[in-house]
Amino acid sequence: MPALDLAVLLGWARGPVSPVAIGAALLGAGYVLLFRRARRRDQALAPGRRGPGVGRATVFVLGCVLIVLVTATGVQTYSRELFSAFMFQQLTLLMIVPPLLILGRPGTVLLRGLPRHGVGLVALRAAVQALRSRFARAVVNPIAVFPLLLVPLFGLYLTGAIDALLATEAGRASLQIGFLAVGVVVMVPLVSTDPLPRQTSYVIRVFDAFLEMQIHAAFGLTLIFSSAPLVAAFSSPSPSLGVDALRDQQLAGALVWTYGELPVVVILLVSLARWQRQDTRKAARAARRADVEGDTELDDYNAYLRNINHGGRND
Repeated sequence: MPALDLAVLLGWARGPVSPVAIGAALLGAGYVLLFRRARRRDQALAPGRRGPGVGRATVFVLGCVLIVLVTATGVQTYSRELFSAFMFQQLTLLMIVPPLLILGRPGTVLLRGLPRHGVGLVALRAAVQALRSRFARAVVNPIAVFPLLLVPLFGLYLTGAIDALLATEAGRASLQIGFLAVGVVVMVPLVSTDPLPRQTSYVIRVFDAFLEMQIHAAFGLTLIFSSAPLVAAFSSPSPSLGVDALRDQQLAGALVWTYGELPVVVILLVSLARWQRQDTRKAARAARRADVEGDTELDDYNAYLRNINHGGRND
């Protein structure tokens, strides 16, 4: 397998089919079916009601397509030999795909698309109970961002656990599922517009995004400036690839610092813009209320000053 063979990169992955790719295809198909059912139901019950639009559905399906592309094509093939390819796969599942899935509002599509009888009703009740559970509140707690990001980055690589998991196909699949699950949990408080058991203020969103950027930067620098390969599975690439292991690890670190940071920067900028727009709307509502009812705080303050002046003249 020569280095960066375009035919290999664009072709189907060599070796066993990743169950994650199959799951992503089924997830996308299931979402589309529920989305169509939810749209028909909304139009029948309330013609003017606005549910998740086609644009959001497209974004969700795009996320599923990306999962298939990095787990069932040449990226999967090269991820068995090159640390940089594996890191590209990991960052895609951890940082790129989750916001796309979340922006598709899968919770709303699930609640509106499931039938209200039989198995659908049972699944609907289970989903509502799960959403209201203490576990769900704990998972979407912004404090959980720090440990959740440390585990798939520093935790796996500095403890050697990554080598044990990469040694088997089941371990590789569990890594892919784990990256995707952690990414969704980390991104939900920052991106989701679905009803959540705990609402996240824009102050916390900005802080979490900034914290994620620091963790990525620290991990990327660790890979770039390490004097020896950190992962035994990628310490001896096939000679036919013509790749130096240490340089490949440095490329992986550069990907963490750039490719992995990109979605967080976008989320940070969007959060700041929405925060400013929210404050502008609040100020406008306060101004309109003051025009109608008067500025009570200013009136109270002026009355206070008049009472002081009146008391001074009496003295």
